[in-house]
Amino acid sequence: MNEPTLRHAGVPYHTQWGSPEWVRHIVEQNGDPCDDPGWQKSGFSDPERYRFWAKRLCGLTCLESALDYWRIEHPPRAALLDEALARGVYRIRDDGGVDGLIYHPFAAWVQQAFGVRVDVLSEATLEEIASRLNSRTLAVVSVSPEIRYPERPNERRGGHLILLHGRDANGVWFHNPSGIGPQQADVYLPFATMTRFYAGRGMVLSVSEG
Repeated sequence: MNEPTLRHAGVPYHTQWGSPEWVRHIVEQNGDPCDDPGWQKSGFSDPERYRFWAKRLCGLTCLESALDYWRIEHPPRAALLDEALARGVYRIRDDGGVDGLIYHPFAAWVQQAFGVRVDVLSEATLEEIASRLNSRTLAVVSVSPEIRYPERPNERRGGHLILLHGRDANGVWFHNPSGIGPQQADVYLPFATMTRFYAGRGMVLSVSEG
């Protein structure tokens, strides 16, 4: 890709759990997310509901970062979840699992609720999505959660969402809601590394000028 470097500065970072420094304890040591004193920051009050949903809310966490960057008012994440469920963004299966985040209902909801245009790209290279970034645009892409360890071999692609907020000719900058340490906020990885984890789909989020 020959486009010049573009990087949004100061995009707020949020983890899908309560506090960034507790993510390692939760994902590597199977720690109770409610051990984190900040677990209620995102508006949850029921510990069991928080334990169930926090590990599934990478997409809403990316949305929250984007809305905060654009200074668009929104409710806390727990209330965002209620709205998303009402709009079919997540679906509870008969086996107790969850199907989601489902892109097209998400796009319709975000456009109506927050005035953010969402273009769903179901088949696109990472370079193609990165080339869509501009002064009014961010992107959410599907990668394996294993991307928190980019130096290790991965076993799968997709299953987790991250927020792209910059790109140059060789790679992208992003926030990872379930990242650990230096792989949390403002992470830079080359396309060659990212593509190992990338599922071939994502969404472009845009706001109007003004």
